[in-house]
Amino acid sequence: MGLRMVTRKLGSKLLPRFSSTSLLHSHATSFEVHEEEKSRLVGNVFSSVASSYDLMNDIMSVGLHRLWKDRLVSKLNPFPGMKHLDVAGGTGDVAFRILEALNSVKHRATQDVLEDNLHEETQIIVCDINPNMLNVGKKRAMERGLGEDKSLIWVEGDAEDLKFEDNSLDGYTIAFGIRNVTHIEKVLAEAYRVLKRGGRFLCLELNHVEVPVFKELYDYYSFSVIPAVGELVAGDRNSYQYLVESICRFPSQETFVSLIAAAGFQKVEYENLVGGVVAIHSGLKF
Repeated sequence: MGLRMVTRKLGSKLLPRFSSTSLLHSHATSFEVHEEEKSRLVGNVFSSVASSYDLMNDIMSVGLHRLWKDRLVSKLNPFPGMKHLDVAGGTGDVAFRILEALNSVKHRATQDVLEDNLHEETQIIVCDINPNMLNVGKKRAMERGLGEDKSLIWVEGDAEDLKFEDNSLDGYTIAFGIRNVTHIEKVLAEAYRVLKRGGRFLCLELNHVEVPVFKELYDYYSFSVIPAVGELVAGDRNSYQYLVESICRFPSQETFVSLIAAAGFQKVEYENLVGGVVAIHSGLKF
């Protein structure tokens, strides 16, 4: 009975029927904001959704975001002793995976004293501009028994103005965060500045689906289903409306490659996942 009631309630919010005209083809949005207002809007959105963020990620992606983040970390290829920065990573999802990968390396080398010393030097820094998201991450770390892990560091900070020294980090990741910044070019320039030579930039982001039929289905799901589920589960339709509309403003995969290269990175490439629903872009600093 309860499930039927939820289904009927959700169904009533999805009355607009799917048509052959894509909801996003025009890139029309209802959250057009001036540049100076974007930071405030994004801050309000993530403060609103922080407590339900992980649940909504599971619902919206049918759990696939977990596999996408696994793939991101596997491409990073973490190593003991690294100093890594995960930007817009407040809930800790990517940082926890990096630590798990490093711990598996440590277990394979338990007899190696040098390896143990390197693990003690490892720093996985989670940087997020939103304190509410960071609080969620810290709570999750405690629940995982990582509350006292000295390798895990939480920093409130702005991706466009990082408080780290030049050439000081081995790796930089940003997952589902760069489309929400005000100036993408500034974020990329900061990423390049703080990375050491040989350092790796990796970005996981929702992107543009190009297969026509799949694109129309995806557009319908994004604009009709996700905001309705956000209202039903999190009591916040507008924030999730903004989140899906921010996708169509984000540069295409090829355009983003050009932006990353313009920041100074070399060997820039991307990997589409699920037909371009998400893409992982990467670049190296030489």
